[in-house]
Amino acid sequence: MRADTLVILDFETTGLSPDQGDRAIEIGAVRLVNGKIKGQFQALMNPGFPVSSFIEDYTGISNSMLSEADSCQQVMTDFSDFIADDNLVAHNVAFDRRFLDAELKRLGKHLNGEFSCSLLLSRRIFQDAPSHKLGELIQFTNIPSSGGFHRALYDAQMTSYLWMAMLDSIAERYGLFDLSFEQIQKLNKTAKKSVDKLLKSWCA
Repeated sequence: MRADTLVILDFETTGLSPDQGDRAIEIGAVRLVNGKIKGQFQALMNPGFPVSSFIEDYTGISNSMLSEADSCQQVMTDFSDFIADDNLVAHNVAFDRRFLDAELKRLGKHLNGEFSCSLLLSRRIFQDAPSHKLGELIQFTNIPSSGGFHRALYDAQMTSYLWMAMLDSIAERYGLFDLSFEQIQKLNKTAKKSVDKLLKSWCA
């Protein structure tokens, strides 16, 4: 599967850990096909209990908004249909994958695709970036932004632009235009000092 054909997702949640009872409250996702956005998914979801004032302030998602939203079960059923068998990307994937796995487990579903991390890739492709937080990488790469971070669809959109900027950077520097998803997974596991050697070996 191509590295530019996949689904990029982002969750907003009630806290940091589904193991501690936290739930997803918003999912946003962008489908890339050959590097172009060909579909989007966004939905609030009612976790069944109030969110804290911190989460309301952090995300802009209020309890009144969530009270009118569909249940996590309904939204995640729809989202599972949306992602189908596609590979997935998130920025700081460990966080989003924990919530995706937990929500799908409640439905008796599981992932068919593989996961990769745009944060790990940025540490290898943009090694001179002052920070690898999503917002600061967007500034570093001069990607236009309205600054509306911490809403799921917006963050997924920004991550998709960042993902393509990294693939474009690899293409420009090494002439590698059709990397596979598996190659990106290997790149993310490669020590930063060995990235240049690995990419050059793929040029041969």
